[in-house]
This record gives sequence, structure tokens and C-alpha cells, in this order.
Amino acid sequence: MIRSAPPAALQICELRKKYGLFEALQGVSFELAAGEQLAFLGPNGAGKTTLIRCLAGRTKPSGGDIKLLGQPINAAGVRRCLGLVPQEMALYGDLTTRENLTAFGRFYGISGKVLRDRICWALAWTGLEDRADELVRSFSGGMKRRVNLACGVMHEPKILLLDEPTVGVDPQSRQRIFKMLDELNQQGTSILLTTHHLDEAQQRSDRIVILDSGRVIADGMLSDLVARTVGTSRLVRVRVDRPLTSAVCLSHDQADLRVCDDSLLETRIDDVSRGLPRLLDCVRESGYQVSDIEVQAPSLHDVFLHLTGNQLRD
Repeated sequence: MIRSAPPAALQICELRKKYGLFEALQGVSFELAAGEQLAFLGPNGAGKTTLIRCLAGRTKPSGGDIKLLGQPINAAGVRRCLGLVPQEMALYGDLTTRENLTAFGRFYGISGKVLRDRICWALAWTGLEDRADELVRSFSGGMKRRVNLACGVMHEPKILLLDEPTVGVDPQSRQRIFKMLDELNQQGTSILLTTHHLDEAQQRSDRIVILDSGRVIADGMLSDLVARTVGTSRLVRVRVDRPLTSAVCLSHDQADLRVCDDSLLETRIDDVSRGLPRLLDCVRESGYQVSDIEVQAPSLHDVFLHLTGNQLRD
């Protein structure tokens, strides 16, 4: 007997949203697979916030469909499987960590032993057991982010929307938050992440969707996006031992070699294992010694700039 595949965690089909004559979303379609971590990117004004607001029920789409676990998002009880952690801190500064967790748990209809167990889990998950009865307003930005995240998942959502979850935190706090998210994902939570940190998106996602001007302009794994946009050649930089005062003898396949400063050469090579030794031979035959070599693979940053012409910015 062949079993049918489980439905996608999130399905968005031809989603549109108009504000007067301005169409913020222009037929957006993509899916978040069960158990997937997806990075949802775009320059400011691309429509990311509008889409998140539609998913969270804070604004009504002008057209299109949204399904959660195969069910229409407006079906009774379906939205409960969705968790949202906004960029703005959704916490009560005059309450303790435990009191915040209690309040948000009750917002989701949790009570009694289930609520007490969830609070114990959240304190251990965030590493804040020893700060459970301290006021949240006294916490550092990283600690507040951890509490904010815990409050958003008190009801054990199957799908989690994260809007800039590490903005304004130090590297140690970022790593702690990543560890927390990995634990959720390993337990089966599907995660949609919006972020302005391209390195974060590249390292933390299974797939990438890029939105611009209200339309999806790219959807796929990083390797596929690289191959379809900037190509897979490596950027190679070679620094030599002294200023370049004479021409470097080059073979035809290094005809695009550029002099970046007095002693730095730059080119692109498709096959590093074959092209780099030839380049180094050319440099040495021209009377120079190599002092440093950098080989840089295409990154999400390269793909993003190629597609949008903009840098992600705060």
C-alpha cells in the first residue's frame, strides 16, 4: 500500500494584498515543507512584513489562499498550530520570566499541570531557570530574546514564524538562540525565518525564498540559486611579495586577471584544482613570489545582489 506524502506545513498560493492602489503582494506562491527550515528574504519594502501579517491574521489578504497542514488557515482551530515570534519584544517588563511564560501560556488556553510542565520546559530550554523569578526588564537583549522566543512556543506550534529573532544580540546569544531553534526543528517544528543577516540565512536554512516588489523572484536551495544566477566559479585573490611593476605573463584562460592594488591580483576560476596551479605558475614565471591566496565560493550575498541590486539593511 502506497501512503500519500504528508501535506506541506504551509502552502501559500497566489497571495495578494492591496492598500488602495498599491499592491504589496502580487500573487505570492511558495511552500514550507514539514520539518523544513526556510529563509524568507527580501530588501526593505519587498512585502515580507505584509506576508507575515497575513499569516498571523493581523491583516486580511485581498486574494489567494493560505493553508496550514493542508487546512485553510481560517478553519476552526487551525491557526493554533502556528507560532509567531515578532521582531518587537512581546514581553511584559514588569513581570518575571515565570509570570511572562504563565501569561502567554494562558493566552493560548493552557492551564493546570500542562502549563506548569510547559513553564519548566521553557525555563530549561532557554537556560534561565536561575532567573525565573527576576523581572524581565532587568535582562540583557539576548536574554529578552530567549524569553520572547519561549513565549511564542508555549502552545507547541507545528509551524513557527520568526521575524528577525537575533536582531540586536551578541554572538554568544545568537548561538544560544540557534541551538534552541535546532532543538525545536529536531522535534518536528517547521520554521520560516526572516532575517537581514545573509550569513544567518545561508547557514540556518534548508531552502531560500527571495521576495522583491511583492513577487517571489527565487525559490530553492542555495546551490541551485547560485548555479542559476552568479554561477559556480570561485573568486581567487593572489597577493604577491612586492608591488606589480611589470606585466604578469598570462595564459588565455586567465585573460580576465585584474590588478586590484599594487600587489593584489584577482580573477575567477571555474575549476580551482586545475586553474589555480596554472595561475600560480604564471605569477612565479613573471618573477613574483606568492605571499597569500584567498579562494571565495559564491555566497547568498552574491545571489541576493544579483537578483535585487540591493543590500539587506536594518
